[in-house]
Order: sequence, then structure tokens, then C-alpha cells
Amino acid sequence: MANLTIMDHPLIQHKISILRDKRTGNMQFRKLAEEISTLIAYEATRDLALENVEVETPITTATCKKLAGKKLAIVPILRAGLGMVDGLLTLVPAAKVGHIGLYRDHETLEPHEYYCKLPEDIDKRVVFVVDPMLATGGSASAAIQFVKDRGATHIKLLNIIAAPEGIARIQKDHPDVDMFVGVLDEKLNEHGYIIPGLGDAGDRIFGTK
Repeated sequence: MANLTIMDHPLIQHKISILRDKRTGNMQFRKLAEEISTLIAYEATRDLALENVEVETPITTATCKKLAGKKLAIVPILRAGLGMVDGLLTLVPAAKVGHIGLYRDHETLEPHEYYCKLPEDIDKRVVFVVDPMLATGGSASAAIQFVKDRGATHIKLLNIIAAPEGIARIQKDHPDVDMFVGVLDEKLNEHGYIIPGLGDAGDRIFGTK
């Protein structure tokens, strides 16, 4: 699985354990999701290109490194994906943010679009599609296709928890997309929920049922 990175950092694993706990309240859940997203993004940005620049320090002139080439865009899948945006912006505050709204048919489990607003220059950016949960993979696959249809060619998918079924779907539909996952869970149940998972991420982020 060359395009799949599953995090093994102790801090990520520790924070996900608290995130799973049904006793974790909404405020703490939101904060943890943001912190985990920052840690995942740190790994997902490891291959960003650099260029040399000359910097005047208080002592002398130094040759330093800064980001070069393509700029970044963050595209959360609404609504739960919003819980990951601030975590990424902590690392790349200049990134532009788009939004893709999808809902899942409870019978077919297939995604349907209700909103899509992306940066006009998204074809010139490295795009991070984010959603806390990768279950069947249908919504993530559709979101990635929307981004590709706008001309983007360098896309990464970031998830906190994923099921094997979702991983397989993305690798089948989008083998060119790199995936960064906090933890890989066991399976999906008959309703398409991740086991053991953490319930509905959107409800737990926003305090809804």
C-alpha cells in the first residue's frame, strides 16, 4: 500500500483513545480532533518542496529554506470535516479553504452532493481533502473527483479513523491520491459505521444528534 500512511506516533494514538471514549464531551472532542489533525498534517506535508532564500539575521546573512512551488488548499467534507480545518491551518495558515457538502443515502450508502465551493486556482494547489471518518469511502471518493474535475492533480486525503473498506475504495477509484490515516479500524457494520469507531463524528463535534 504505497500510497497509504497509517500513523504510529504515540501522541496520535493517545489522543484517538480519548476521542473514542463516549464520555468525552463536545468541547474536548473538538479540541482533540484539531490536535490530531495537526499531527497528521505534519506528516502529510513532509514532501512539500523547498527553495533557498537569503535572510538577514541580526548577525549576518544566512541561506535558509522556505516553501516553494505549489500553494496549498484544504477541502473539508461537510460537516464533520470542518473539525479538522483549524488543525491544518495551524501549520499552513496561508492555505485557502474550500468546502464540499455531501450526504449519505441511508439505504444505498451512496453520497449525494448538496454544496461545492472551491478556490478558483485549486488546479495550481496541493489539495488536502479532510474528513475525520473514512467508512465506505463513497463520500471521500466523490469529493476527490469533484476536486479533480476542477483540474487539481496533487491531492492528499487525511482521515483520523478509517475502515479497510474505505481504504480499498479510494485505492481503487483514485490510486494517485496519497492517504494519511490516524488509525485503521476493524471493519464496517451493516449500517456502514466503523467498528469500533467513535460514533458520528459530526454529532460529537457539533453537539447534535
